[in-house]
Amino acid sequence: MKIKFILPALTEAQGQFWRPIKYSLFPPLGLATLAGYLKSSDEAVIQDEHVERLDLNDCPDLVAIQVYVTSAYRAYEIADHYRRKGITVILGGLHVTALPNEALQHADSIVLGPAEEIWSEVLYDFRHNILKKRYFSNVRTLKGLPPVRRDLIKRKYYFVPNSLVISRGCPHSCDFCYKTSFFRGGKSFYTYTTDQALSEIDTLKGKHLFFLDDNIFGNPGLAFSLFSGMKGMGRVWQGAATVTSLQNRKLLQIAAESGLKSLFIGFETLKQEGLVRHNKQHNRTDEYEKVIKILHDYGIMINASFVFGLDQDDPSVFKAAAEWAAEQGIETVTFHILTPYPGTPLYKRFEKQKRILHKDWDLYDTRHAVFRHPVMSSETIETGYRNAYRDFYKWTSILKSAGEKEKILSACRHIAYTGGWKKIESVWGILIKLKKLNLAIPPLERVLRGDESGKT
Repeated sequence: MKIKFILPALTEAQGQFWRPIKYSLFPPLGLATLAGYLKSSDEAVIQDEHVERLDLNDCPDLVAIQVYVTSAYRAYEIADHYRRKGITVILGGLHVTALPNEALQHADSIVLGPAEEIWSEVLYDFRHNILKKRYFSNVRTLKGLPPVRRDLIKRKYYFVPNSLVISRGCPHSCDFCYKTSFFRGGKSFYTYTTDQALSEIDTLKGKHLFFLDDNIFGNPGLAFSLFSGMKGMGRVWQGAATVTSLQNRKLLQIAAESGLKSLFIGFETLKQEGLVRHNKQHNRTDEYEKVIKILHDYGIMINASFVFGLDQDDPSVFKAAAEWAAEQGIETVTFHILTPYPGTPLYKRFEKQKRILHKDWDLYDTRHAVFRHPVMSSETIETGYRNAYRDFYKWTSILKSAGEKEKILSACRHIAYTGGWKKIESVWGILIKLKKLNLAIPPLERVLRGDESGKT
């Protein structure tokens, strides 16, 4: 059997906001995971439209496409193309789970929710010509998961080929998150065992790792045993965590000792009321500065996430967030416009309140205001969002933020990391075109290591 896995390009990976490096970071691990269920006699290929031109002239036996909200229209276009050729198409992913009836118009079959536990059944049914229209699994476990087919990943196309995911879901339930719909009917947070995680890490070449888990600290027991097992490996790694999870100083220390150098943290807003409103009360704004200082003391850099457009927001929030992040010495920020993704509690609430402006999924990219705000126009929100990025990443702000560091070496590391991420687009473009992103990995590792004399 010949099977083709496709990750269509997101709409935001085009147009005026197009940053090639941002969409050349991580390979499609979800598809590589499903490929692990194939027989040794099967032929498989994975194509990621963010980093390569799709070959649509081929004739595989089966095409499997992963669909996000802003890749939906492109995914449907690709699916329709193959179905016209008489090729079976299966769609799955976040958007398919949220809007199954829409997806079924463009597929022979759809998979709802996490696909790992049901994928072997899907393949069996396809081979025996009894493919069902819908598949859904409420059995949630990662035990017995076959090895990820990293041999199908074109490593040279990615800046972070050593990415991995050792858990599914998140312990929390923020109302703007897909979790509620995607994991309905079963566990919404489950993990590898420590041995599984360490075994996968052992297969990865090089020193740099990136955990793509929503919260690598989400299961403290697993996290502690994993970080303990990673000590002495000489790895440098990045991941994501919540403000609450970082209150565990013992766990944070062992993470630092294992090579943690950077964390993505969803601060979201500086207003506690906004957090409570969106069921993110596990964040406490009065703990932000303390957590930032602790992380910086350990030599751990921060990518802070903020969401604009909460009901409590007014036009002052954009400048306030950018200035606060710079004053805290935060290395990088990611700004978003609140987006009511279909299937989420937020979407249902806004739809009931008749606040959804349209259902053009291409614009559900966290860069456009697709809902009616109580006090701000869509134009005000979108302009403020762009200005926040401009203000935080101008050189004066970068230098000011770096100046908050107590050590000169830490300040230099800050400038190199932030500047490298946002100020050398032409260099990234050249490396991507030459398929030489691997040349940038050693410098990244050196910058991440930075001042290793912090508390460990």
